[in-house]
Amino acid sequence: MHGQTMSAPRAARGGRWTRAALIPTALATALLAAGCMSLAPDYQRPTSPLVDAPAAGVSAPAASLPATREFLRDARLRTLVDQALANNTDLRVALLNVERSRAALRITEADRWPTVAAAVSASRAPNTAGDQTNTFQAGLQVTSYELDLLGRVRSLSDAAAANLLATEAGARAARLALVTQVAATWFTLAADEEQLALARQTLAARERTLQLTELRVQVGAASDVELHGTRGLTAQSRASVAALERQVAQDANALALLVGEPVGQQAAAAGRHAPAGVTLSDALLAPVPELPSSVLLARPDVMQAEQQLIAANANIGAARAALFPRLTLSTSAGVVSDTLRGLVESGTFAWTLAGQAAVALFDAGRNQANLRSTEVLRDIALAQYQKAIQVAFRETADGLRAQGAWRSQVQALQQLQDGERERLRLTRLRHEAGAASLLELLDAERSVAAAEQSLVQARLGELLNRLALYKALGGEEPGMP
Repeated sequence: MHGQTMSAPRAARGGRWTRAALIPTALATALLAAGCMSLAPDYQRPTSPLVDAPAAGVSAPAASLPATREFLRDARLRTLVDQALANNTDLRVALLNVERSRAALRITEADRWPTVAAAVSASRAPNTAGDQTNTFQAGLQVTSYELDLLGRVRSLSDAAAANLLATEAGARAARLALVTQVAATWFTLAADEEQLALARQTLAARERTLQLTELRVQVGAASDVELHGTRGLTAQSRASVAALERQVAQDANALALLVGEPVGQQAAAAGRHAPAGVTLSDALLAPVPELPSSVLLARPDVMQAEQQLIAANANIGAARAALFPRLTLSTSAGVVSDTLRGLVESGTFAWTLAGQAAVALFDAGRNQANLRSTEVLRDIALAQYQKAIQVAFRETADGLRAQGAWRSQVQALQQLQDGERERLRLTRLRHEAGAASLLELLDAERSVAAAEQSLVQARLGELLNRLALYKALGGEEPGMP
């Protein structure tokens, strides 16, 4: 196809067509023809035996996941989550990546339309008589607009749209991870504070026992062996208190970092964020219902992997189209005159229309290699999508199966704590009456402390497992992004 230049007088009155009308007609025809087909493979969601088959414990479709604010039942925790969502830098980066992908989509969408520019040009060249002639031209130009007959530009636009959806799903995943991480850190801080309070109670009890033992040694009612044993257990309690104080400070710093406050201001952060007086129990979180295994396809990371697969599939269409001739169209229309003043007063209307078809005859196999590369990237994206489903299924199955085990463990440890506390009460009465030795009393105190610490850890484990299960099922984050 070759270029052609024509000129025509101004359009006459009375509705008579002129050659100028051919310009928009040609452009409209080109736009209608462009993008009418695509060489991209037809996309079909890959089947997954894990999702298609019923999963153990994930079968009842009667309920749905609660929203985050319903799932987190403590008002202070919800306030911290809101603050973290507003201040966390990692989430901010994820949301900015969404904006960048949205801008990239607008760029590829713009490539599907011609770019019309207003231009004024001037040239000076000799004519047939050898004299220098000036030429001034002003008008509109369309340069190298690709007629997307094979869908190359359309495939690139489809890939950009899928990448945008993948980035949005990634931002949802980052938001859900932040919510569960803040809650997990808050629960861990509450557990450590509760264990610190228990350790201080144990230390106070052992210090009282040490004082009594010292008095009994002075009057000859106790031996030095009992005294040194009591001192050793008291020192052990002091070390436990110091270790837990350090752990509470580190938990507060970690929570402050997630929330978006200066880490160095630990004391202030602990005062605002510490869940003082909170006893860990399953009432802090709403129950997670059983759901069909197909809900895993709506997990943000699974959706992200699928959209990346769709984008890779669309890129194959663009790579295939690059093997065929590329058709481009250039046109311009405006006023031409041999003087600058004539552009306004007496210029002549002129237009040009040029087309070009180009195909690479020798590129050292570049286009074929690019096509093969896109096909391999599609296969990689497929494997990553299948892996995402496998991970989602495993995490969900682990969380569901652990729910009952954690519940039974908490109940058993609660019974153990009650029994050890009762044994300590009776042993203390017997010791005061002289019917039990100091070693028996110290052993009872040690057993109570161990049972109390184990119960706190089990309650924390049950809450963390429920958080992990909520995250494994994809959470419920309306309005993202």
